[in-house]
Amino acid sequence: MGFDPHEPEQRGQLKDALTAADITVGELWLRYFSMTGSAGEYEVQAYLQGLISLPVIQRDLLALACNEMIAEKPPLHAPYADQMKGMGPIGPSAGR
Repeated sequence: MGFDPHEPEQRGQLKDALTAADITVGELWLRYFSMTGSAGEYEVQAYLQGLISLPVIQRDLLALACNEMIAEKPPLHAPYADQMKGMGPIGPSAGR
């Protein structure tokens, strides 16, 4: 099976999303497999490394699994001063 013209870009953006959301390949595979994904964990790893091609439906299931996991993560936010009350100084900016 050969690569379709969009597969490298789709794979790259999936890898970027996994990295940004701190999702492991194992976590992705488990969610993907529970959604009827047919590739094994090693195949998903090989796909993410660009070693093998996957059919469009399997790539889209990986994207769906990743997007669902991202949506479940709490959003990052910068705390307001009143949210910091009662917390001691932590980290390199403590005392500034």
